[in-house]
Amino acid sequence: MYPEELIAPMRAELTEVGFKEFRSAQDVEDHLKEHKGTTFMVVNSVCGCAAGAARPGVRTALEKASKKPDILATVFAGNDADAVAKFREMTLPYPPSSPAMALFKDGELVHFIERHHIEGRNAQMIGEHLVEVFEHFC
Repeated sequence: MYPEELIAPMRAELTEVGFKEFRSAQDVEDHLKEHKGTTFMVVNSVCGCAAGAARPGVRTALEKASKKPDILATVFAGNDADAVAKFREMTLPYPPSSPAMALFKDGELVHFIERHHIEGRNAQMIGEHLVEVFEHFC
């Protein structure tokens, strides 16, 4: 686990724009089982591609999108271990990936972005892709 004081600013990059943190497997499971509508969930991470592309791309998408998910949620790889494990179970058959992004509709996975879709892309590219995903599914 990473020291909470180290990752607090990384968590805040998402929570300050409306993301709810899911810290336990029960949080993830209960939400996806009960929620009707769209949920966009981000596996946050300390890695460089999360800092340079994923989190800024998400923020860009939320600023630009005319349609947005009903719920924004996040789990943190390396710290919210049970929540991340449940997220990964809910996104099978995709392999474990962090950072990662998933859009669920009525609890069912409808779009998934793996780390290899984030690496090598800039925040603007990720943001534009997410705007298209939100427009299509939300």
